[in-house]
Amino acid sequence: MFTFAPVEEQLDLLEKGAAEIIRLSDLRDRLEASRKTGKPLRVKAGFDPTAPDLHLGHTVLIRKLKHFQDLGHTVIFLIGDFTGMIGDPTGRNVTRKPLTADEILANAETYKDQVFRILDPAKTEVRFNSEWLGTLGFEGIIRLAAHFTVSQMLERDEFHKRFQEEKPISLHEMLYPLAQGYDSVALHADVELGGTDQKFNLLMGRELQRHYAQPSQIILMTPILEGLDGVQKMSKSLGNAIGIREKPEEMYGKLMSISDELMWKYWTFLTDLRQTEIDQTKADVKAGVLHPMEVKKQLARTIVSGFHSPAEAQHADENWALQFQQRKISADAEEVHVALSDVEWNSDEPHSITTIYSASGERLTNLDVDAEDIARGRGIRLPKLLHAAGLAESTTAASNQIKRAGIVIGATTEKTVNVLAKELPARWPVRVGKRAKIVVIE
Repeated sequence: MFTFAPVEEQLDLLEKGAAEIIRLSDLRDRLEASRKTGKPLRVKAGFDPTAPDLHLGHTVLIRKLKHFQDLGHTVIFLIGDFTGMIGDPTGRNVTRKPLTADEILANAETYKDQVFRILDPAKTEVRFNSEWLGTLGFEGIIRLAAHFTVSQMLERDEFHKRFQEEKPISLHEMLYPLAQGYDSVALHADVELGGTDQKFNLLMGRELQRHYAQPSQIILMTPILEGLDGVQKMSKSLGNAIGIREKPEEMYGKLMSISDELMWKYWTFLTDLRQTEIDQTKADVKAGVLHPMEVKKQLARTIVSGFHSPAEAQHADENWALQFQQRKISADAEEVHVALSDVEWNSDEPHSITTIYSASGERLTNLDVDAEDIARGRGIRLPKLLHAAGLAESTTAASNQIKRAGIVIGATTEKTVNVLAKELPARWPVRVGKRAKIVVIE
């Protein structure tokens, strides 16, 4: 018989990051019963495969599933292949266009690959709700719908708002909460996880289980995770998301760009540390024992390690340090080739060139260039270089960037638009903001 950890020890991990638990006392009682009987709780979270790629915001629930799994409970990763064809109305002020069966199945396969970067596949029960919803039949749907009234459905925020604004509400959308609730009945769920925006659907599961003479599931809701901007929820369409299949360097760099305040939420929602450990680290930062930059780097390494490997996380960490702390540019940066004729400086005013570079790309002086240097050197127009390399949208934007904040060539910041190479380097390591490339001049 499996020996479960003491209830309070389990709750220390399970309550971490929870916005609301309905009801906590019930969860405590059920955990206690589980300890006595040795029978694990059945914990489900459903995901409609409406898009092929998951981002870190999606993993908040998956990580909470992992916490239950690590504690010895049975985790059910439910793929809503049937409900995906209905379209979840959550957060929608218009009817969502249903996906085709082929689109859903294709997305579902990518979901399984991605979630097992967090969950243990050997200990995860993967289910598709078409197993029971697809065979329910019209009679079963009628009996299911008989448990609720139209007025109950209109209590849902999305439906109520549309009703008030006289916007269409399709009948099939009202079936969605019923279908999600019936999932809990079919799976005999003890606990269902969901975002705070899913509360109406989650409560439907509790209600339907009572109608089917089952103990009502406990609901554990997590907040919506803010994206990189720290304001709006993480979303690829808003450009503030971190995809879990992004390259280690990209993932690491994005994580290092978040604010110190947002960092603590990411520690809570995107790692397996207990809240007591996170609170202690936060106290150490406040006391000056730890520097927030080092804590953020540790966060980035922890998350990247989970989706890739510790070695790749360490490599990303070192590359980031080269680019942004030591002001160097990683040898792994993308290499682009540009023609000399596209970037060469051909002005008749040689005195405007104020910087000389050696053949290795290192700056030699900031003094005015004399005639001898000009005669044996070649001029490069940096705005043209940045534009040709894809590091600026236009030469005007590049000029403004250089004058305002500068760019890095090799390990040196440059703020002049014209430079001279005594011997034209073949490779120019260039960084503009957070983007870095190796520019090869041909």
